[in-house]
Amino acid sequence: MNAKDIVKRFGLQIKEEPVSIYPFSPVFRVPYQKGDVIVKRTQRRAKCLTNYTTSIKENGIQVVTPVPLATANPQKIGNDTYVVYPFIKGFTYSGKDQEIVEAGELLGRIHSLSPKENTFSLAEYDVFDFTDDEVEESMQDIERSAEQHNIIIDSMELKQKLLEIVRQQNNFKNSNLPSIATPHDFKANNLIYTPEPYLIDPDNAIWIPRIFDLALALLLFHNELSTAPDTIFTPRQWKLFLNGYKANVQLTNLEKQFWQEAIEHVFLDEVMWLMADVEEDWERVEQRKLFESLIKMLMDPVDYGLDM
Repeated sequence: MNAKDIVKRFGLQIKEEPVSIYPFSPVFRVPYQKGDVIVKRTQRRAKCLTNYTTSIKENGIQVVTPVPLATANPQKIGNDTYVVYPFIKGFTYSGKDQEIVEAGELLGRIHSLSPKENTFSLAEYDVFDFTDDEVEESMQDIERSAEQHNIIIDSMELKQKLLEIVRQQNNFKNSNLPSIATPHDFKANNLIYTPEPYLIDPDNAIWIPRIFDLALALLLFHNELSTAPDTIFTPRQWKLFLNGYKANVQLTNLEKQFWQEAIEHVFLDEVMWLMADVEEDWERVEQRKLFESLIKMLMDPVDYGLDM
């Protein structure tokens, strides 16, 4: 089914075939009444997602929820599920101190609203089965991309580190780390400042160990956004983000004990495949700089603790 037909299933009228505003998945901005809406693919547990996002919105979180329409929203179309959200006007993150603090505060508020159990029936994180072969294959792709773009990385050191992380992943299975409901994928490109941060992409909502969600923000908050800095948070910026976050969340001693391993595991899960599988990312100077800073931090995370 083409994009125009998908949009029309929601009763939205357009004359021309819409073009996705996001390169990695279908996201269409189309006119509706006096403004615009976003039509995009969402997760299959759309009802669970909507129940969750509606709940946190009712508790003061600025987050998109489905636009009321004459048709079902969200709805299954073909093998996928699509949703219509409001288009949020504002400006994108640029790395200003206040923006960083406010982003940390928002994530902390979201985490603080989580129930103690997975009452929204979100998908539960269970990715603890990485293999040495996956690391070997990914490193071959990373080495090839780095060489093509004249980027010098210590591939043996990185591979050894990733293999060590594979061997420690079972430590999490019975760790009893606190888990939370979260929109996940908390990155700058999923926020619009209005001027306060407004979450425009909650579609990866999941039940996950809380420090995994926090570690993902540390690693990839600046990913895929042209107005963001081209490295991960500096230690000073991380302190700003963390201070905003901890205004609403008190992390446990167990979480602090597992923090470095959490960073490493999320790197294995989220960053390794990004560097290995998305070849076009290596063509952009800013993304190559981000990759270099990620590797550097993985090897020496001392400035990115939780007690700052």
